[in-house]
Amino acid sequence: MLRVMKITMFDNYKKKKIMDSNNISRRSFLKGLAVAGTTIAAGDLLAGCSEGPKSVGTQPYDPNAEVPTDKMTYRVNPNTGDKVSILGYGCMRWPNKKDENGKDIIDQEQVNKLVDYALEHGVNYFDTAPVYCQGHSEEATGIALSRHPRDKYFIATKMSNFAPEQQTYEGSVKIFENSLKYLRTDYIDYLLLHAVGGGGLANFNARFIDNGVLDYLIEQKKNGKIRNLGFSFHGDVEVFDYLLSKHDEWHWDFVQIQLNYVDWKYAQQQNSRNVNAEYLYTELEKRGIPAVIMEPLLGGRLSKVHDHVATKFMERAPGKSIASWAFRFAGHYDGILTALSGMTYMEHLQDNIRTYAPLEKLTEDDLVFLDKVAQEMISFKTIPCNDCKYCMPCPYGIDIPTILLHYNKAINEGFIPGDKNDTEYKALRRKYLISYMRSLEPERRADHCVNCGICMPHCPQNIKIPKELQNIDKFVDSLIDE
Repeated sequence: MLRVMKITMFDNYKKKKIMDSNNISRRSFLKGLAVAGTTIAAGDLLAGCSEGPKSVGTQPYDPNAEVPTDKMTYRVNPNTGDKVSILGYGCMRWPNKKDENGKDIIDQEQVNKLVDYALEHGVNYFDTAPVYCQGHSEEATGIALSRHPRDKYFIATKMSNFAPEQQTYEGSVKIFENSLKYLRTDYIDYLLLHAVGGGGLANFNARFIDNGVLDYLIEQKKNGKIRNLGFSFHGDVEVFDYLLSKHDEWHWDFVQIQLNYVDWKYAQQQNSRNVNAEYLYTELEKRGIPAVIMEPLLGGRLSKVHDHVATKFMERAPGKSIASWAFRFAGHYDGILTALSGMTYMEHLQDNIRTYAPLEKLTEDDLVFLDKVAQEMISFKTIPCNDCKYCMPCPYGIDIPTILLHYNKAINEGFIPGDKNDTEYKALRRKYLISYMRSLEPERRADHCVNCGICMPHCPQNIKIPKELQNIDKFVDSLIDE
């Protein structure tokens, strides 16, 4: 039974009367939403909660459900013979806590528990980067992993030389040396050129060729400090094709791509600059290059689908989580070495272990079903944000991912107010405004965007972020000012 929360809100008449007579600002109105009037279930405010999920997929989380310790599915890297767990741990979203000054910091104790549990249950691939968790992921990951024998896990990290000062030879070498230091290791198992494709070939050449950085990394591989060298791809397919054309010279040991059952055929339909995963995977398979999968859940969107889509999953496989379908797809093809998941919470980790211990491959009927789901999902006008947080921090303090994901959540869960003549319009309007206000502190909302565009070059999904923020802000305005 849902806990019921008391939340107050001006009705339309009272709101307009007070705003007209006292010239109450839009921001004041949003603050006023929190103080007294109507009853709303806690479930209506989920977008504003910070305590983490209480359920996974279609059924409440059961802490006593079996989580196998010895049934993990593994894939063999043909280049090194590494036996890699099909479930890889993405270290982009480690859990946070508040320090004594109220600042968010990584909760190292929880990270240690998650890493310990993962290793105990067969997960052995951990993917991080110098830029993850505001620059602290490598250190937290290194602390947690170094408590275990080095031959029990594989570390993947990246050459994240995005800033101009990092794109010198010296700057990039420092990034690599810092990775070794923070990860508390003498070698990196899987080293990636980070996010190639954005900015085209000119950007790739500036980051890795003209400065001699790729030659340096190839030399580190010869010296044993890098065991596998690859790249992660976002953006311009010309860069992807060019790098594969150089495979005989540079010898890519693996490539990380975005793959899920929506992006398999419909990535370009969502954004003309994206590349369908079917093409990316097929080109790698032709050359025998193992694929590492990122965004199997599209930043969580494939675990938080529209209610009537969720019903289809429940009917087809009662008791299985919605997320498990996406992970089964991410591991379905034999050329996939591992599929990464940013598991902030223990229940996410446990659910994914169940899915991959062992992996139950999809049938042809399952693939047809998922393709139909994908077609239906792209008909919803959600924003293709994957919550990667590459756009953060915003210099103006805006919480960009939370704003975009809240909007997507409202679409998926059906509480976007539409026709004003609809009998549910007032309730949906109220729910949207309250959840928006609860999700974001006033100074972190969309109305603070100044259209500087600093965020846009960092977005792997090529989202026109300022435009989306302005559209959301206008939408919020329209709900308040009617």
